Amino acid sequence: MQSAYPEAFERDMGTSEAEWVTALPRALAAAQADWQPDGERRAVVALSPGRLVIDWEPLPERRIALLVMKRLLVRFQFEGTDAQQRLAFMKPFDLTLQRGGG
Repeated sequence: MQSAYPEAFERDMGTSEAEWVTALPRALAAAQADWQPDGERRAVVALSPGRLVIDWEPLPERRIALLVMKRLLVRFQFEGTDAQQRLAFMKPFDLTLQRGGG
């Protein structure tokens, strides 16, 4: 987990769009955010003060031998927030979306 988050960043995420759309409301609820879907591939999250716009788009699948992994490019754009607010939002958000491994 990061110790700071910039105002804008992108992530290449190993997930399908269906999994992302299912997990997003849970992650936003963990961050105690009010949000609304804004179009097909966008969520706008009201933060006090400011907001976060999350956009996503499918990327080509990653193939390693017989393994096929779905991918999304997810863009995060914070507006009107400071470093402390971004960290406070992203920490529970990331923990909720974290997958096991090892």
